[in-house]
Amino acid sequence: MAKFALKMQLYSPRGGLWFDIYCLCMDLFSPQRDENLKSAMPLATRMRPRTIDEFVGQSALIGPGRPLRRMLESGELRSLILYGPPGTGKTTFAELAASSTRAAFETLHAAEAGVRDVRAVIDRARGRLAATRQRTVLFLDEIHRFNRSQQDVLLKDVEDGVLTLIGATTENPFVSVNGPLLSRCRVFEFHPLSADDLRRLLDRALSDPDRGLGAMNASADAGVVDRIASAARGDARRGLAMLENAVEMAPIADGARRLTLDVVRDALGRNIARYDASGDLHYDITSAFIKSMRGSDPDATIYWLMRMIEGGEDPRFIARRIAICASEDVGLADSQAICVAAAATQIVEFVGLPEGAYALIHAALYIANAPKSNAIARAISTAQTDIREGVLLSVPSHLRDSNLAGARALGHGVGYVYPHDAPSGWVAQDYLGAVRRYYEPTQHGDERRIAEQLEQRRKPAP
Repeated sequence: MAKFALKMQLYSPRGGLWFDIYCLCMDLFSPQRDENLKSAMPLATRMRPRTIDEFVGQSALIGPGRPLRRMLESGELRSLILYGPPGTGKTTFAELAASSTRAAFETLHAAEAGVRDVRAVIDRARGRLAATRQRTVLFLDEIHRFNRSQQDVLLKDVEDGVLTLIGATTENPFVSVNGPLLSRCRVFEFHPLSADDLRRLLDRALSDPDRGLGAMNASADAGVVDRIASAARGDARRGLAMLENAVEMAPIADGARRLTLDVVRDALGRNIARYDASGDLHYDITSAFIKSMRGSDPDATIYWLMRMIEGGEDPRFIARRIAICASEDVGLADSQAICVAAAATQIVEFVGLPEGAYALIHAALYIANAPKSNAIARAISTAQTDIREGVLLSVPSHLRDSNLAGARALGHGVGYVYPHDAPSGWVAQDYLGAVRRYYEPTQHGDERRIAEQLEQRRKPAP
């Protein structure tokens, strides 16, 4: 038994001689291990800027003399919320901010972390500050994934300066971050990179022999970098991943790789439109779609509609927006618009996608090309305002129900004129008991005729 115990001590990977030998080997080969880990890093990680001068994009925030650069150069880093789409430099800026201020840098991902993790970071930050006066920057990625109570854990220590918070989010922080925490932070919006910024980043990665792809001896034909920059759609991480994939797929001839447009086309595959059915992009694209129909631009209408369809939007949601637009923005200027919208809604329910897309596009283009009138919307708003402000009119006696017992004796319904008894089907008659104008037709489309008719009917009796 003693021999067995000694053998276990010698060869156990958690203790004894074997563990000591294992640790010694790890120390001896740590440079090789670091190199192996580095080789596994994707290009986008290897090419992260090491200094603020290497940062590409966001010139309005990080360019010379701009607010975030001034903050770093002064060494007075404040708590921030960085808001913008993926691949625009939020994480990179947070890392540069921590290094430029000599602060300790801690990272948490809100999708994985909990209150216990946050409290542990706060405890370490308080210990550093008390012992060495070193500040701590907590980079909290996807901060919008923290619920209200989780966000509240940060409040006191951010306010007291124990912790400098840099939160990153792709969602509108004024909606997803609670007010008290938001009031302790400055919000900066990061925008998608421009095509020029992406080209500069891709050219740098292609030629850099140390961190980039320069050691792979790759050259790019004319238009290749432009094609990748366009496909990246403002996302630096996506662009670098596409470039790396294309270089790896490029054929090798005489030790060199040549990137052609055909190689890039194969490497890129099908572009998947970024779309989040519950996020800001959903609302922005929906807004652009509605405004394009309202503005009578059929090209923009079909583009934004296809962005929703390709992004996986519920076709019934699209149909509802078209139906609303048919009444709100076309109305009686072309009464066929609402019929077309209703038909499209029914067809989508019946056949679904992809065939239902034809009906949606049919209806959206009809509305985009139809004459416009918001007279219905204005009528609703005016009447609603009157009612909510207490203009509660009594029903005129001649319009009241005369079928109830004793109603006629009270004069209810007396004096009412049945319009169909008149040859024209219309008689001058007071239906409101007051002079109010709610529906004011435009001069667009069919409403021109309606306006002329109403003008005659609304004239006071001679």
